[in-house]
Amino acid sequence: MTRSIALIDCNNFYVSCERVFNPQLVGKPVVVLSNNDGCVVARSNEVKAQGVRMGQPWFQLNNLAKQHGIVAYSSNYPLYADMSNRVMGMLATFSPDIEVYSIDECFLDFSGFKTQDLTLYSQHIRQKIKQWIGLPVCVGIGATKTLAKLANYLAKNNPEFNGVCNFSVMMPQQQNDWFSQIAVSEVWGIGRNLTPKLHQQGIHTVLDLKQANPASMRSRFSVIIEKTIREINGIVCIELEEMAAAKKQIVSSRSFGAPVSDLASLEQAVSLYVNCAVEKLRRQQSYASTLFVSIRTSPFNKKAAYYKNGLTIPLPMQTDNIKLLTKAALWGLRKIYRKGYKYQKAAVVLSELVSANNRQSDLFDSELSGCKSDKLMNIISKINAVMGKGTLKLASEGYRQPWKLRQSNKSSSYTTNWNELIHVTK
Repeated sequence: MTRSIALIDCNNFYVSCERVFNPQLVGKPVVVLSNNDGCVVARSNEVKAQGVRMGQPWFQLNNLAKQHGIVAYSSNYPLYADMSNRVMGMLATFSPDIEVYSIDECFLDFSGFKTQDLTLYSQHIRQKIKQWIGLPVCVGIGATKTLAKLANYLAKNNPEFNGVCNFSVMMPQQQNDWFSQIAVSEVWGIGRNLTPKLHQQGIHTVLDLKQANPASMRSRFSVIIEKTIREINGIVCIELEEMAAAKKQIVSSRSFGAPVSDLASLEQAVSLYVNCAVEKLRRQQSYASTLFVSIRTSPFNKKAAYYKNGLTIPLPMQTDNIKLLTKAALWGLRKIYRKGYKYQKAAVVLSELVSANNRQSDLFDSELSGCKSDKLMNIISKINAVMGKGTLKLASEGYRQPWKLRQSNKSSSYTTNWNELIHVTK
């Protein structure tokens, strides 16, 4: 049976989501900014053509934005998550084997499909997603996940493919011709640190990497690079995962909308971050063994003294209890807090995670780890799921929240909030 893996990737996902509900943005240069409107996290093709880099600070683009009329939006994560769920749910109808890789990427297994023209089938998928959801996507098809990624890269960057690149119908020499034009840095899993090292070995293109000796490269680098080379040569080393693997560490970290000096405001922020981390922890049915809390001032403010500190706290028991985790985080925060500094960021990290099946029970079945606590946590989760995030929360999170995330140009929650639906008038 011929192996055929497809990668479906939404084009400029965050920007495309904004354009679905504001068609006037189509054809205009648009960026979406990170938390607190700090850096560029999504760019339209028009912005890319102006040389704007991913992650570039927005304040550096003021003159360019005025010159070219670049429109900037604050991140609207509820909207993007809902649109992603709609896309992934729709893609699941086109193949029984699916792996959601990220918020805007998904692998489908087309192996053994009766249709002989997977290119035409992929065009059908693109047309349906555009028609039903409004998002543009590209499709890459190959014998392995790595090849599917490379095919998708070609589909995005070469108009002659019309949004679908299928390596399965290419002759080997034709594939190599394309590989010779792709920088090795574009290969899945080849990061910024590894690219210069490969250049030192004379490997600059995908073709160079394909022709490298896998065993030799493994001894020189790692087993990952060996698998990557074999995957480029059509040998399956990375299987589709039916379910996303549980995270081994959960991070809740965010910059403040305004500098924070007082301990009370920091406690509110850390309490909220614990809440966010616990939501993710419970979603994957895990328990945390340790908690890390940290705070820091801005490293870019040369006029003020820099301070950064963190503390790892071993928990008395493996838990997903928000009361216990918040208590531990606030205890750690008070240990590392120093007066006289303007703090810009705080972080909470839950680690040494174990699944619910492997959790070691508390010998004394205390209130925080027993049935009463589990029932309370379940009730809080259910109410927040029905009534909205943050309906029930710990008092330590506060209400005024002067440090709250800054989103000066956030679009409406068109699909997740009844009060923000689009109004259609004659």
